[in-house]
Amino acid sequence: MKAIFLEKHGGNEVLSYGDRPDPSPKPGEVLVRLEAAALNRLDVFVRNGIPGVPVRFPHVPGADGAGVVEAVGEGVKGLAPGSRVVLQPGISCGRCEFCQSGDSSLCVDFGILGEHRSGTLAEKVAVPVENVFPAPANLSVEEAAAFPLAALTAWRMLITRARLRAGETVLIHGIGGGVSTFALQIAKLAGAPLVIVTTAGAEKAKKAKELGADVVLDYKEVDVGKKVREITARRGVDVVVDSVGGGAWRTSLTAAAKKGRIVTCGATAGPNPEEEIRIIFWKQLDILGSTMGTNGEFRALLAAVGAGKIRPVVDAVFPLAEARKAYERLEGGAGMGKVVLKI
Repeated sequence: MKAIFLEKHGGNEVLSYGDRPDPSPKPGEVLVRLEAAALNRLDVFVRNGIPGVPVRFPHVPGADGAGVVEAVGEGVKGLAPGSRVVLQPGISCGRCEFCQSGDSSLCVDFGILGEHRSGTLAEKVAVPVENVFPAPANLSVEEAAAFPLAALTAWRMLITRARLRAGETVLIHGIGGGVSTFALQIAKLAGAPLVIVTTAGAEKAKKAKELGADVVLDYKEVDVGKKVREITARRGVDVVVDSVGGGAWRTSLTAAAKKGRIVTCGATAGPNPEEEIRIIFWKQLDILGSTMGTNGEFRALLAAVGAGKIRPVVDAVFPLAEARKAYERLEGGAGMGKVVLKI
């Protein structure tokens, strides 16, 4: 099969396009012939090398994918070849205390397609049957590939971890990326009357408004924390969605209301931001970590996507062979939504 693969860590120069052996489904696995895959920031981190996460080379990256069932391994029932499917990227053991309690994203052996095992930037991939779901009929194959990892992450952040309730206000950093774009839609779906988002540039601001943002702040032009407090009559917002870290973290602390919740799933701008513990205890804030999500959360997300209440935003589509251009588009930060590879 044709695939994008790494033989060492580095920049885009380490991305190779060529032949790799066809995978075979083991017992309990499904072989999927992929038609589209989407990039995430995770794929950039994997390419660069993540400290403490060893990779066996050659390695195929890619967490998100959609396609057609080609074959099933021993013991797999209910999935016929030819079925159109989408993949849930989180791999769990199914046996540990967290999996048994239904919280598989806390699995002691938790892994993600394209990070801990061969991923979706290929013509075929073999995955556990638990990670294979019917593709929403109302989506194109590119849209189907574009939502699983980022939308599931945003869903768990807001619905499960932050427990967002109708009537509460939300700040989302860095609109334009996958998680933040889905977080905006999920916040409005949950009944948030005021969703403030940050970005840079008029084009992204316009698109954020079209997606339902009530207020768009250009973080290069204004002090976001002070502006949020001004907009909310010095109260602050109930929930802050921070997947950025870095300099945005102090802004999150400033913008949060007393007894507010800050939920974080990443640190694209840096993992060791300036901290101010006094703000945390004075405001009695909840700082909530969140990673990916469970199959139960994915089913709930699928229902919302299938009903048209959440729509994947596709920024650009490239052929698989042009993966380097796709990575460049993602890293450039100019786009709005997901970068997809057509297979």
